[in-house]
Amino acid sequence: MKKLLSIIFFVAMAAVAVAQTPEEIVSRMEAEMSKHDESEGFVMTMDVKIIIIGTITSRSYVLGDKMRVEASRDGNSFVTWSDGTTDWTYDSEKNEIEITNAKPREKSETEGDTKLFKGITDGYDIKIDKETATEWHIRCKRSKSNPDKDAPKRMDLVVSKGTYWPVSLSTSMAGASVTMRNISFGVTEKQVTFDAKQYPGATIIDKR
Repeated sequence: MKKLLSIIFFVAMAAVAVAQTPEEIVSRMEAEMSKHDESEGFVMTMDVKIIIIGTITSRSYVLGDKMRVEASRDGNSFVTWSDGTTDWTYDSEKNEIEITNAKPREKSETEGDTKLFKGITDGYDIKIDKETATEWHIRCKRSKSNPDKDAPKRMDLVVSKGTYWPVSLSTSMAGASVTMRNISFGVTEKQVTFDAKQYPGATIIDKR
């Protein structure tokens, strides 16, 4: 029994020794994310907390040039679709659908914020701030040598121990705090395509 306990102890110690540095953890996370690409489409929840206004939660679905964003605040929900040419916005309180010409978007906007999870250590000093049984909490502080002065001064990254998948990424900028979470890949055309039949009785206002 003592021998068995010794083996278990050394196996446990070896497991703890794996990926102990924040650099190794982030590298494994990036490797897991690199198994997917933007062609699959991705989904992400974003919480934006703004002083006075409060917290706005949105869920984004992106596939190529198409995207759908569901947002809610104070019990009122909004859904916006875009195919790069046309935007559709549904307001649940007014039960209206407004159609407008899409505003030009930067390529980075169509790619989405998953880029923040790639090369996250570039220009940042990182350390393990906290560790639980299931997660690593990594503090990312902008390095003095970081040439991008617009980059957030600090980001907090949470990584799952079981999958090395990002649990969340939080930061603050321009008077607002932002948390990105529940990230996954795999979006269908139906999920990002506007269909008026889903909103029977809604007033359509075409401003194109």
